[in-house]
Amino acid sequence: MATDLVIFDLDGTLVDSKLDLAHSVNATRRHYGLEPLDLELVSSYVGNGAPVLIRRALGPDYTDEEIRQALDFFLAYYREHMLDHTTLYPTVQESLDRLKAAGITLSVLTNKPVRFSQDILAGLGVGGHFFRVYGGNSFEQKKPDPTG
Repeated sequence: MATDLVIFDLDGTLVDSKLDLAHSVNATRRHYGLEPLDLELVSSYVGNGAPVLIRRALGPDYTDEEIRQALDFFLAYYREHMLDHTTLYPTVQESLDRLKAAGITLSVLTNKPVRFSQDILAGLGVGGHFFRVYGGNSFEQKKPDPTG
C-alpha cells in the first residue's frame, strides 16, 4: 500500500518535552505559592492542551479566572523555556529524512498551540520537513475530536 501523507503527534511522539513542560508547570505552581509536582504526575496531565494541563496542575480550588491567569503565566514561561531540555526522540531525525526523501508529505497535529509547535520543530532542525503543522488552536475542537 502506498502512503502519500503521514500525520504525527508532537509531544511524546516526535519530541520528548516532559522536562520543559514539568518545569513550566512547576514554575506556575511556585508563582501561586504551591509545591512542585513530580515529573511523572505532570506528564500524566499532558495531552489535552495547556488549559486542561493547568487546571489539573492547580486543582479544583481555583476559579476559572485564576486558571486563565495561571495559563497566561504558564504560556509565557513555557515560550521562554520550551527548548531548554526538549529533544527529538532517537531515530526521529533519520526517519523524517527518509520519509521526506521518499516523497511522502508530512504533517503534525497536536494540541500544543501552532506557533509553539512550529518553533519547537524549527529549533530542533526539522521544521522544514512538514507541509503543515496544526495545533490546538487550529480547529474549534482539540484532539481526540476527529475534526483535525
